[in-house]
Amino acid sequence: MRKKFIIALFYIIFFSNSNILSEENNKILKVGLLVPLSGSYSELGNSILHSLQLALEEIDDKNLFIVPRDSGFNNKNKLEEAIQDFKSQGIKIIIGPITHAEFDGINKYNDLVFISPSNINPEFTNNTISVGISLESQLLALIKFINQKKKKNTVIMYPKNQYSELIIKKIKKIGLNSVRTFTYSPNPEVLTGEIEILTNYSQRKKNLRLKKKMFEDKDDNQSIKELEKLEQLYTLGDVNFDSVIIIDFGNNLKSVLTSLVYTDVDQNKVLFTTINQWFDKSIFYENTIKNLYYPSINYKEFEKYNNKYFKEFKSYPNEITILTYDALGLIYYAWKQNGKVESISDFYFKNKIKGKIGTFSFKDKEVSQDLDIYKAENNKFTKF
Repeated sequence: MRKKFIIALFYIIFFSNSNILSEENNKILKVGLLVPLSGSYSELGNSILHSLQLALEEIDDKNLFIVPRDSGFNNKNKLEEAIQDFKSQGIKIIIGPITHAEFDGINKYNDLVFISPSNINPEFTNNTISVGISLESQLLALIKFINQKKKKNTVIMYPKNQYSELIIKKIKKIGLNSVRTFTYSPNPEVLTGEIEILTNYSQRKKNLRLKKKMFEDKDDNQSIKELEKLEQLYTLGDVNFDSVIIIDFGNNLKSVLTSLVYTDVDQNKVLFTTINQWFDKSIFYENTIKNLYYPSINYKEFEKYNNKYFKEFKSYPNEITILTYDALGLIYYAWKQNGKVESISDFYFKNKIKGKIGTFSFKDKEVSQDLDIYKAENNKFTKF
């Protein structure tokens, strides 16, 4: 078996005497930063800028510079002005833009490389690498976990919205065509009725009523005990699935979980999972769910990063800023590895890369992450 190597970004780049750093110490690398520094999303843009300040401190190379420019938010004119400014300075590598919606404005710049925290498309394009936590990586991690738990009948649940078709494509892409899917309305008033259909709730309620009638007119001890047991139940009979993957967030996710519990889905028999929630502590206060699992980045590193950021800036960062933090380490590693960083091909790494978020790879011109599974319970996140 061929040995797999994992390169730790913020381990290698600190050894200034290593072979990787041999001939390039006297060169300068300027990295453009294309984020909203004004307008309604300026808080996010400035949080990203702060994260790169921390990364620069950790890398500690005086030949590495960040050149920030304001992209606005979905502002084509500002985006264009910023890119032209980068080009005039000879900048070839840019962190940003932050959303996939802005990619149309950068596609024509084949002489530049953009590293984006977007997670919509993990595949390399002609000039863009998206390092966000892709849905593909999350689903693969969950399926592996579900198989380890020996579950055989999984339902992938997701809302009916503008992302529905994209979710379907990603499910097919990673070979989950045979896995059952279920779409639901984002409207909580409609959602519960749809979940009742999924869980066969009416029939299971009817099963209980019929079973209770069998013992109601009897007065022998065994019948009385059986009736007492049935009185403790809300439904009778199991649902026809043993695990769920809920592709949703925030209050919508909580509504789905509440509806599943309301329809008496046995949490001791059905495995509840969802996608990356960025360690959202509000899940702790969702009393309806005993066990909820999801894939995510390295929690210890995430907490270290958050605490370091807070110590420096007296506020906590937006979650995606850890992705841009790692992006700078990735760019710096590519620069030292190749002696340059000016095209997509400079990021064709054979080895896995370990950053703050965890381990990720660039196999077959696609970014993927090796994610851990976490369980939210007892006001803490426990790694599976």
